[in-house]
Amino acid sequence: MSGGWHHPAVDGHPGALPSNRTAAQRLGDDAEALVAERLMEQGWSILARNVHVGRHELDLVAVDPGPPAPAQLVIVEVRLRSTRAFGLAEETVDFRKRRHVRDAAWTMVAAGSLPDGRPLPRLGLRFDLVVVEPDPPRIRHHRGAF
Repeated sequence: MSGGWHHPAVDGHPGALPSNRTAAQRLGDDAEALVAERLMEQGWSILARNVHVGRHELDLVAVDPGPPAPAQLVIVEVRLRSTRAFGLAEETVDFRKRRHVRDAAWTMVAAGSLPDGRPLPRLGLRFDLVVVEPDPPRIRHHRGAF
């Protein structure tokens, strides 16, 4: 991966993250922005990015309007992997990460709102994994991954 990989969706975006983040964090932010943009192109609504619930973070909270299934609330875990030399990005989502994401999501759903107070739609919940491989950007979307 080139150190200069960057996705323009972050530039000037009102929800852009602080500039004091590390280079690796900024690459992850860029991957999340790319995924959010692609999902919106498919008709999804992005409700929030980088949602903190307790000590855990949810990358994207979105609504998939369907079909094939009816509309669903989707928690999207985004993984960026620059090389397959050490395995696939999918392999980095271990049982602890899945548990943390599920616990944070169910806590948020039980509250009925995002941490900032905006209400969540009353929909079924699904957990997706989206992998981004840069140079050139490739995206693999695993619906119902965990």
